[in-house]
Amino acid sequence: VDLPEGSYEYKVATEKSWDENYGANGVAGGANIAITHPGGPITFYFDPRTKLVQSTAEGPVVTLAGSFQSELGCSGDWAPDCLRSLMLDGDRDGVYEFSTDRIATGSYELKVAHGLSWDENYGADGVRDGANITFSATEGKSTVFRYDVATHLLEVEVADPPLAGTDELRAHWIDADTIAWPARLGDVVDATTWELYGSADAELEVADGDVSGGDPIALARVAGGLTAEQRERFPALADFVALRVGGLDRDAVAELLRGQLRVAQRDGDGVLTAFTGVQIPGVLDDLYAGDVADDALGVTFSGSGKKAAVAFRVWAPTAQSATLLTWNAGATGDPVRHEAAFDAESGTWRVTGARDLAGDEYLWEVEVYAPTTDAVETNTVTDPYSVALTQNSTRSVAIDLHDKAWMPKQWQKAKAPVVKRAVDRAIYELHIRDFSITDESVPEPERGTYLAFTRDSAGTRQLKQLAKAGINTVHLLPSFDIATIEEDRSAQQEPDCDLASFGPASEEQQACVEAVADTDGFNWGYDPYHFTTPEGSYAVDPDGGARVSEFRSMVGGLHGMGLQVVLDQVFNHTAQSGQGEKSVLDRVVPGYYHRLNAAGGVETSTCCQNVATEHAVAQKLMVDSVVTWARDYKVDGFRFDLMGHHSKANMLAVRAALDELTVKKDGVDGSKVYLYGEGWNFGEVADNALFEQATQGQLGNTGIGTFNDRLRDAVHGGSPVDSGSTFRQGFGTGLGTDPNGDPINGTTEEALADLARQTDLVKLGLAGNLRDYELTTADGSVKKGSELDYNGQPAGYADEPDEIINYVDAHDNETLYDLSVLKLPVATSMADRVRMNTLSLATVTLSQTPSFWHAGTELLRSKSLAAGLSAGFSRSGRITGHFSSLSAARGSPEPNVDSCPVQSIRLNQSPEL
Repeated sequence: VDLPEGSYEYKVATEKSWDENYGANGVAGGANIAITHPGGPITFYFDPRTKLVQSTAEGPVVTLAGSFQSELGCSGDWAPDCLRSLMLDGDRDGVYEFSTDRIATGSYELKVAHGLSWDENYGADGVRDGANITFSATEGKSTVFRYDVATHLLEVEVADPPLAGTDELRAHWIDADTIAWPARLGDVVDATTWELYGSADAELEVADGDVSGGDPIALARVAGGLTAEQRERFPALADFVALRVGGLDRDAVAELLRGQLRVAQRDGDGVLTAFTGVQIPGVLDDLYAGDVADDALGVTFSGSGKKAAVAFRVWAPTAQSATLLTWNAGATGDPVRHEAAFDAESGTWRVTGARDLAGDEYLWEVEVYAPTTDAVETNTVTDPYSVALTQNSTRSVAIDLHDKAWMPKQWQKAKAPVVKRAVDRAIYELHIRDFSITDESVPEPERGTYLAFTRDSAGTRQLKQLAKAGINTVHLLPSFDIATIEEDRSAQQEPDCDLASFGPASEEQQACVEAVADTDGFNWGYDPYHFTTPEGSYAVDPDGGARVSEFRSMVGGLHGMGLQVVLDQVFNHTAQSGQGEKSVLDRVVPGYYHRLNAAGGVETSTCCQNVATEHAVAQKLMVDSVVTWARDYKVDGFRFDLMGHHSKANMLAVRAALDELTVKKDGVDGSKVYLYGEGWNFGEVADNALFEQATQGQLGNTGIGTFNDRLRDAVHGGSPVDSGSTFRQGFGTGLGTDPNGDPINGTTEEALADLARQTDLVKLGLAGNLRDYELTTADGSVKKGSELDYNGQPAGYADEPDEIINYVDAHDNETLYDLSVLKLPVATSMADRVRMNTLSLATVTLSQTPSFWHAGTELLRSKSLAAGLSAGFSRSGRITGHFSSLSAARGSPEPNVDSCPVQSIRLNQSPEL
């Protein structure tokens, strides 16, 4: 309701009478509740269980959002808008409370949300956007949550709590001889003892105060804790208790790892004080990493003629059994079953067959214990090392990448142009589907596909012009097999409306686009499904080797235009984990490939299911995949998404493997392949918490590049991660020279002083953003790059210019042109906007580093001011008419983004933009 400004009193009355009413602190017939309202909308929230009531005039609307909400009757978990977990401050002391006895026994995670959305949320230790808070509950017993709105700290009080560690994986088996135990789990004293339990049938449980379902194996506490070597390998476990696993040989350890595991903690009287599951990546690496390192996983072909053979290998050391299922190409019905042989040294399962299995479709059936269900599961899953798949990735396909049937002549003959020095790279970031989906000069069946790059079309002619102008590298957004795009192009949907008929800031257009956002053919592709197979939705024929051949044709086409090819790689996460339908890695070796938090849940700081490439065989998958793309597709470079979530060791392993490729042996010179990525520092790995990260400033003298946010922000003004800087101007958006009138830019004098500081960052960026480069700064002093400030960090961090990628726009965030719409004065002429766009691009193009352009930026490409278009119809982000006109003012951007109202206002103010 809307209320005028003023002071008011209120109570809650039920059944439209005063017979039953509630006042302050939920008291029946209690005192009136007094409020002061500034005027405008006000909402009242009443909890019929507690009889408490509160209004938005008295404080924020606070809910608990987490993995327990479905237990309360919410439609799903992690729903900040579900009022069944509403917290209220009955006595108005600033502490909100919520209590329930409806949560089943187990461990859960949650956050505190304000305003019924994720826009403002608080996690562990009261940190905004912080880590999830974990707690355990007991079914039928009260769980009380208390939230201090001032400190944002949440207290959880559980009546009759379950044993510490219940339904969690708090222990870590780090090598064959050692289990690490959290020093603060249960009551650890001198008399404390521990035991390891295992069950191949997953029958372990606590009943009547003791463990049943398995026999105990005594664990001995190691004086002094973990060794220095162990602490270096597992820094996050440095203060854990070290427990010695005694009396087990390698085979016995391996057998235990194939089933359910628990560690029990007991006090001096033998009473259980904790009981928890075990994280096993460390011990799996200890047992198997050395022997599997050089194994060729996936499908391999050997011999010729009658002796020719196809071998299938999958690494599944915790599987109790593994069977290869094969079908003839295109066949339905029951598969042929091939029992696999297990290699106890490497942990791999192998089937060797005659060459008549070449071209067959196949799946692996593995019987594994899965911690996510606490049961032994029989999973039928595609090959993690798939190089070919059927449509929509339902089955892997056994093809030989050296078969000439999949080697188009254009790919074989076209030679990649030579880029002598990494700093000479001029990179052009392009989305495969966007490139041609509306290009009528491309045959309709090939629009949006790999084959469009082989045609004489408007798009390829423009790429050739760019190559002549100096662009020498095309960076393709993700083109590996993507989990979230329908590969049957006839089943893809498009908006059922005339989008062009709506206004430039139309909400009708927005609604129409969003209605098919999950079922159309557009997606940036940062949803990995299979890392080493080309995406099928970009192929005319997505089945088997056909998509391989078409992808190679695209590479050959680009090479023929004088352009090298960079692939965007996303090894930091997968689309799903656990027993999810599109989970592959976690259904083959549960609990190994994904990075787990302290409780054993999968970390999701990347957006999705984080992959733990610090684990040896996960790194092997990453390295082997990159080598395959370089060697077998002739790809010239790789960009690594969220590279800071990988270790420096990961990247050096990739570099070393590529350096082993030679023209004589492999057909390519791997030492010339360029590597770069996003060196951002955040999440559970931040500040080298788990390993030395591949982040800005930590890759000196490796030749591996990181994106430079210093020059970017100086040119733009503000930062894409700072929602409050939308109208802050910078070197390329009119700071001090073309004021937009927003108070954030200060007075003329303040703006000019800020411009001088931002100019220092631009100068540093032009020189390679080097830590030791000396320049004369705005105040007249001479400083090294590392002495310039960037948000409290050293601005200069590189040792060599090839460690920096200078850019001012990319697929993420607003396009360069859209930033000018937001930041330049509304009345700025189009001619001046073009000049400012050119000026901004010049800071990148004329620098001493590799330069990076977002496709269409040279033609003022627009996304209707949207910061992101990761999924959904591509109209608002496409390059209309293929480089002949702008793609601007195409309707309000996707909803649920903070700046949407501002964007719509701008579009309405100047629809011609």
